[in-house]
Amino acid sequence: MKFLLITLITHLPHPLTGEPADTTARFREVVDNAVLAEELGFDGYGVGERHERPFISSSPPVVLSHIAARTRTIRLFTAVTTLSLLDPVRAYEDYATLDHLSGGRLELIIGKGNGAAQAQLFHVTADDQWDRNRESYELFRRLWREDRVTWQGRFRPSLTDAETWPRPLQRPIRVWHGSATSRESVDLAARYGDPLFSANVSNPVEPYAELIAYYRQRWAHYGHDPKDALVGAGTAGYYAAKRSQDAIETYRPIFDARQAAFRRLGVPLVFTSLEDAIERSSILVGSPQQIIDKVHRYHERLGHEVIHLSADRDGLTPEQHRENLELFQTDIAPVLRREIPSRPFPTVPAS
Repeated sequence: MKFLLITLITHLPHPLTGEPADTTARFREVVDNAVLAEELGFDGYGVGERHERPFISSSPPVVLSHIAARTRTIRLFTAVTTLSLLDPVRAYEDYATLDHLSGGRLELIIGKGNGAAQAQLFHVTADDQWDRNRESYELFRRLWREDRVTWQGRFRPSLTDAETWPRPLQRPIRVWHGSATSRESVDLAARYGDPLFSANVSNPVEPYAELIAYYRQRWAHYGHDPKDALVGAGTAGYYAAKRSQDAIETYRPIFDARQAAFRRLGVPLVFTSLEDAIERSSILVGSPQQIIDKVHRYHERLGHEVIHLSADRDGLTPEQHRENLELFQTDIAPVLRREIPSRPFPTVPAS
């Protein structure tokens, strides 16, 4: 199994103290966490894309370019690139440039995005967002593979024998399709033989398992070899301690503060308590062995080879945050790497 740290760059007061957030400090923390992830041996680091409060992740290429300059080996992910909102030509130019700056370490997770602000900022609506996502990806995919493209669609001007520069370092780049609740992303991934990354965060495992089963069905329907299907999945939180009681005691105020923030934002609460979340959600809180056992249970349902943990401190001190990630890498990751085989990430192209 392989492990990513991912941030959506939330910009909120400290969950426990209420101290106001500082924008510059938050960006620096995101970059420093990527450096820490590489130091500790995580396989990848991802930055999300959102265009409304409480996030400041509207420009992943910029953030990831800075991370690329501070790191050398870790894979860099988008989580997700909202192609339904973007001009695929401009997105291609940004990410092809980043591909070179990172030495070919870039991987994309694409999706339609969510949130009410996108309709106001980009005039993308619920009626056309899936069509935009599909059309943008089809053009983006061709731009990455073809030196000259002639194309016509609904949502951007046509192209005639068009060249895009720079040409990418990775030919092609690997693109994952992020999926939360909809079969449209799942079908698009299966059609093109691309990997799927399940959100696996907000609900119990059942709806995510159903979507992944659908992905495997559509994968075979489109003529792909079933053994080549590749799945990743998220987690709703992580905190480990040698004793499970200590893990729960430390994480409870963080969980409760998150629940309170959801209430203020009008987000429905699916899990009623930390104990309920530990039992029914993908949250990983407990002793190392409890976390290993839970990942195995989820793997039996999802068949995933990659998981992500939150990159953010979420109320932990910097020392607690580092110790928590170190414990994952010393006591949890080696066991899961051994017991759940996974395919290698793409090789960085030779310079």
